[in-house]
Amino acid sequence: MTKSIVLLSGGLDSLVSLGLKRNELNVSLALTFDYGQKSAQQEIDASKKICEYYGIEHVVIKLDWLKNITQTSLVSDDKIPTGDALNDGNQSMKSVWVPNRNGLFLNIAGSFADSYGYDYILIGANKEEAQTFSDNTQEFIDAINKEFEYSTQNAPKVVAPLINYIKNDIVMLALDSGIPLELTRSCYQGGAKHCGICESCVRLKNSLLANNDQKYIKVLFE
Repeated sequence: MTKSIVLLSGGLDSLVSLGLKRNELNVSLALTFDYGQKSAQQEIDASKKICEYYGIEHVVIKLDWLKNITQTSLVSDDKIPTGDALNDGNQSMKSVWVPNRNGLFLNIAGSFADSYGYDYILIGANKEEAQTFSDNTQEFIDAINKEFEYSTQNAPKVVAPLINYIKNDIVMLALDSGIPLELTRSCYQGGAKHCGICESCVRLKNSLLANNDQKYIKVLFE
C-alpha cells in the first residue's frame, strides 16, 4: 500500500499540499524542521495542530548546526524585509535564504522513506515562489528525484502538488476543498499573530483578498 511523507512547515503551501493529497497518497508522516528560525515554535505548534486534524504522525527535527551557519534574517538578528524592501525580489530572497534548505530537508525525508518504505515525499513548492527561489522549481524536484535513484534503495518520488499554481490559486484550492486555513502559520516572524508585513504574510494576505475572503484575514491577521 502506498504511503507518503509531507514536509510540513505549517505554512499555506505545505498545509494545502497535505490537504489535497492526504487520501490519494496516504500521507501518514509529517516532518517539521527547527533550524533556529524566528518562527520555529509557531511553525511547530501549527504543524502539530494540522497533524492532529488529519490524524497523522508528526516528527520535529532539530538542526542546530544549520542555525549556526545561516547568516540571513530568518535566523539572525537582522530585520526581516518588509514594505518597499519586498519590491526587490532578488534582494528579498537573499535576505531570507537558508543554505540548501529544501535540498537538506528532502534528503532527510529521503532517509526516512528509504528506511521505512515511504513511496512519496510531498513538498509545497509552487509556481509563484519558483520565480524567486530556485529550490521551488520543477527542475530542482526532477534533480532530487534523479539523486534518489542513486542514494536510496526504494527511490521515493518527490511530488509538488502546487508546482503549477500561484498563491491566489492555492488559496482558491484550499477554500474549495475545505482545507482548514485557520491552522496555517505563514509568517516569518515569531509573534502570536501573523505580522502582515513580511513577504510570506503579504503573499498570503493578498491571495485571501484576491479570493474575497475576509474570514481568514480576520482570523490570521487581526
